[in-house]
Amino acid sequence: MAVALGIDTGGTYTDGVIVDFSKQKVVNKAKARTTRENLTIGIAKCIERLTFEKEEIKMVALSTTLATNAIVEGRGGRVGVILVGHEPIGDLPAAHFVVVPGGHNINGKELEPLDYEKTIAAIKAMAMKVEAIAISGYLSIRNPEHELEVAKLVREYSELPLVCAHQLTTTLGFQERTVTAALNARLIPIITELIESIKLVLQNQGIKAPLMIVKGDGSLMSEAVAIERPIETILSGPAASIVGATFLTNIEDAIVFDMGGTTTDIALLEKGSPKLNSEGATVGGWLTRVLAADINTFGLGGDSYIQLKAKDRKIIIGPRRVWPLSYAAENYPYLKQELSMVLNDRRELLYNQKTDCFIFLRDPDKNVKLNAAEKQLLDILKRGPHSLHYLSRLMEKDPNFLPVHDLENMGIIARISLTPTDILHVLGHFNQWDTEAARLGVEILANQINSDADEMAEDFMKEVIRKLAMTILQTLAKTEGYKPLDDTKGANIFLDKILGQGKNVFACQVTIPMPVVAIGAPVSSYLPQMSKMLNCPLIIPEYAEVANAVGAATGKVIETIRCLIKPGGEGGYIVHLPWERKGFIDLEDACSYGMEQALKHAEINAKKAGAGEIEIFSERKDVYGKTAANWADEVYIETKIVVTAIGRPNWEEKNGKSR
Repeated sequence: MAVALGIDTGGTYTDGVIVDFSKQKVVNKAKARTTRENLTIGIAKCIERLTFEKEEIKMVALSTTLATNAIVEGRGGRVGVILVGHEPIGDLPAAHFVVVPGGHNINGKELEPLDYEKTIAAIKAMAMKVEAIAISGYLSIRNPEHELEVAKLVREYSELPLVCAHQLTTTLGFQERTVTAALNARLIPIITELIESIKLVLQNQGIKAPLMIVKGDGSLMSEAVAIERPIETILSGPAASIVGATFLTNIEDAIVFDMGGTTTDIALLEKGSPKLNSEGATVGGWLTRVLAADINTFGLGGDSYIQLKAKDRKIIIGPRRVWPLSYAAENYPYLKQELSMVLNDRRELLYNQKTDCFIFLRDPDKNVKLNAAEKQLLDILKRGPHSLHYLSRLMEKDPNFLPVHDLENMGIIARISLTPTDILHVLGHFNQWDTEAARLGVEILANQINSDADEMAEDFMKEVIRKLAMTILQTLAKTEGYKPLDDTKGANIFLDKILGQGKNVFACQVTIPMPVVAIGAPVSSYLPQMSKMLNCPLIIPEYAEVANAVGAATGKVIETIRCLIKPGGEGGYIVHLPWERKGFIDLEDACSYGMEQALKHAEINAKKAGAGEIEIFSERKDVYGKTAANWADEVYIETKIVVTAIGRPNWEEKNGKSR
């Protein structure tokens, strides 16, 4: 039996599955807490909990949040950017940049010769300060020759890893291409370290299979390509969920709803493939030109922070993620005693909740300066987590002014509090951890407003369901081009009525004909009620709780080459390929050359990315326009050629298991 091992490192859990392609089924599954400080610890624990024969594993596929998180958190290697022919149009995610003469116009003709002396001087100066170099030339997608020349010089005068913008995207937008290249360079050391660490984990497990990585569009690439183009792994996890949903349901058109511990991700599945974002993915405020699934992410998950405002009884859930009380108390039972001390305390806090506790995660970086109170707090928490009020008494400080916020924002400590996961424990939907601690958290907040704990738990549950329904409506409204729906009280009476708010004087209904495929561990508790609220079909497939890992294991390799042919400024036709610009006298000669080269390189790239038994699809579109002088006449504008190579990972071909 030849099987694949799929792994997904989510914000809260790392999921693993063993998939047998000959039987088209998931053989077994496992979960472990994601260890953000070192992802390989959680991955190793997850693999250890799976049952398999190591010699049967023919491929390991990983979807990871590492690149996305690194960009959001501003982490990565020190990058230098060499811009050819143009100043940056905005901020760049790089430590250093330099502009050298050169660049091209929209037709790919040289605007100014590349200045070799200045370029070499810039490379030598930059090589002493950075860990990788990104090269971005003005309109390099019309002619990459200057980027390629600079790349040769970088290799000659340094040993640094490098990336050229034209290798990552063929889309217009000098600033976005430059940002994409800079982020890619910044991620190279991070993804390289992750891949080397995972290979060590696999080696320790006796697994000798090749490693594949999930891209942001849900397809797969080899580890070698991932190290060259790590930027393509952004939104890898949510994209894997779409592929997993397709495999588990065989549905081609649906709303894929993925609820995890940290976020809820929603995407549209069209004809068996995720709907892609034509503008490129935006991560951490940076607009890139990375082709990725069009995923709508909401800060609502099983570990979302539940807050209750006593004055107006307003419930706030998310977007901040905390550790569930039930999970923390399972490992540190004494927290229940500490929480019981404030059970009947009616004082309202300004910045925190009475349910809050804190746990030490890591020592601060050497350049972080702590004040005396912060040092005292860390000394206490290093011996074990404690409640807010216990810390307040021990440090003799008002609980409103304990120095927790900066330490939490830096990831040095983490907050423990009431979450939707705790509510599921209280209501009997889930019993994996300490239900008593979860109930204690609900009672503390219920007592603040003289409410019954059971009623309070139901109110929290209803609010989670209401917010989940809102995420579906927001996504569909955005898909149809509408502005975000206003979720403020009273701002939209019809929206309130749809979501079950207000008095029963009149009612409104919405119908969503497209099925919702729900995946993620908690969806069976929330989604049935939500589907009734929105009148939409609901499908929760078997193995929904590990669908992301299933998607990693069952993805395909997809490589696309785009070629653009336009009239030459002085007659003839110009072929613009990602790696060259070439002129022809005859249009058909130009089109034949463009198609031939695109077909050749699509197959080469697919094989490099790890594909076997490759299918190639090509499309040619000639574009003509009307002339202003005579609308009956048509003038040639351009030809677009798109070639896509698709293949399963080549281990299946070798084992005769191709689908």
